[in-house]
Amino acid sequence: MTPNAITPTRAQDFPEWYQQVIRAADLAESSPVRGCMTIKPNGYAIWEGLQAAFDREIKAMGVRNAYFPLLIPLSYFSREAQHVDGFAKECAVVTHHRLEAGPDGGLQPAAPLEEPLVVRPTSEMIIGDAMARWVQSYRDLPLKLNQWANVMRWEMRPRLFLRTSEFLWQEGHNAFATADEADADARAVLDMYVRVAREVLALPSIPGRKTEDETFPGAEVTYTFEMMMQDGKALQSGTSHHMGQNFARSCGIKYQDKDGREQYAHTTSWGVSSRLIGALIMTHADDDGLVLPPRIAPEQVAILPITKSPDAALTEHCQALAEQLRAAGIRAEVDARDMRTPDKIWGALKRGVPLRVEIGGREAAAGAVTHVRRDLGRGSKATAPVQHFLGAARGLLDEVQQNLLARAEQRLRENTHDTEDLDGFFAHGTGFARAPASVLQDPSFTEVKKRHGVTPRCMPFADGGESVIIARAY
Repeated sequence: MTPNAITPTRAQDFPEWYQQVIRAADLAESSPVRGCMTIKPNGYAIWEGLQAAFDREIKAMGVRNAYFPLLIPLSYFSREAQHVDGFAKECAVVTHHRLEAGPDGGLQPAAPLEEPLVVRPTSEMIIGDAMARWVQSYRDLPLKLNQWANVMRWEMRPRLFLRTSEFLWQEGHNAFATADEADADARAVLDMYVRVAREVLALPSIPGRKTEDETFPGAEVTYTFEMMMQDGKALQSGTSHHMGQNFARSCGIKYQDKDGREQYAHTTSWGVSSRLIGALIMTHADDDGLVLPPRIAPEQVAILPITKSPDAALTEHCQALAEQLRAAGIRAEVDARDMRTPDKIWGALKRGVPLRVEIGGREAAAGAVTHVRRDLGRGSKATAPVQHFLGAARGLLDEVQQNLLARAEQRLRENTHDTEDLDGFFAHGTGFARAPASVLQDPSFTEVKKRHGVTPRCMPFADGGESVIIARAY
């Protein structure tokens, strides 16, 4: 039996397996600052793919990108106490202007600021301040803004991509004249998130509304989409909030309506982050490493020249094949490094490349290639004429994409159970419990949450608010 590339396996120690997949795929590493990470080129290439997929859809909704300051005056947060309560313990605060030499020869902070500055944990207040200047009339609405940025929230129990003190995200902030427009926008954004995650990342989810206790601080309603990881735990993968007029009142976002009366705007706030990379790993990866859906994979086809010593002619032959694939819109790379063939094969496996192509002298002479699908493994190995492969490559990648989605959908479906016996379910099982929404008012539910470490994830749209999904979560 061929050993697995990742130790421990998922069955042996899922949390450690997750960390080892990240290491083996060379995605990221911890930084010298506790809770922060360095996203390496392999990981950042996935983030760039996520950005491109979501940014395209965000712009199609009439939203324009902008950029707002990283540092936010502390006084801005005092305007919305309920909102700040959700972030106060996580905020990083700048208190001094500069550094100067200390008495021991080292550096120390100097020149205290008149007002401390908060390193952006989220941007409702600073963007709301700008909206208040930019909105004067009903003609200025709707105003739809998005920014791609980093945010900072101190994390005491960090885990790469899932929970880090600094992370990457997009945050959208829209303003409307009416509550109905704002709520429809919040729902439309969530629908877009769900669709992109499913179609591009092969990540199915359960979209719904957060319970009152789980609603974002300061929001009227929070919409979410929840994914199931391979260990049965939930991952909140993005949220869209209908803020009502709460932030508009705090920030002074007012406009004159058609009758000349002054009104407060209705706002929405929405975002997805780099934790979606964690979702990709925990949904699709296996005991040999990362498994990437082709539509998000930076490298869709890895071409490996199979030779015991450097062979310029064979490498050139492989490069020509890569160029033909690229001309067809397929992201292909040749691994021409001077290293053992097994190491190249394991490298492609660990990186999660959807389709691996092996070409040795025999294949080159015969005008053929050998190809292997990452999702099916060694059993999918096949040899075909080059021209046949060129015509079939796109279809093979589509099959990988659909197979990964089907697997994840099956896992979600088979591990979501209808039950009213929450205590019994979580005492003996994993996965999602779908219970009547009335359990939220049951006094015993508080004890169930404490005993089993579970939380209500959402009230699914599909059930019309009649049920609630309950699970352990990341």
